[in-house]
Amino acid sequence: MSLSDEERIAVVSCRIEKAQNAINEAEKVLAIGLWNIAANRLYYALFYASTAILIKKGLSAHTHTGVIAMISLHLVQQSLLSTEDIRLIRKLFSLRQEGDYEDFVDVTEEDIQQYLPMVKALLDKMIDICKEL
Repeated sequence: MSLSDEERIAVVSCRIEKAQNAINEAEKVLAIGLWNIAANRLYYALFYASTAILIKKGLSAHTHTGVIAMISLHLVQQSLLSTEDIRLIRKLFSLRQEGDYEDFVDVTEEDIQQYLPMVKALLDKMIDICKEL
């Protein structure tokens, strides 16, 4: 993606805003027991933050698995994120896939409820990384 500095700043800001909106939406749907939607929104909070970081670094990926691989490669290698952080992103990607696309499979409260504080902490960390780049 070839962006001017001004465009890059605008897109990164937009992605961070989307990430923050997604975490807020996750909290709301968790409160009313919509577990599949909560998995989706928790994952997308981290996905949007991941794409913001990649854009800030001048990198891009064209698939969700590509974004996760690029984040793993560039941020774990630089010790900005841990392997546990990447495992969390991968787990939420998997839950989101199941909830969105699998027949006869639903994310349960036990599957998802534990992840809200972890995603909030990782999202804050990723936003800080994005600001520091």
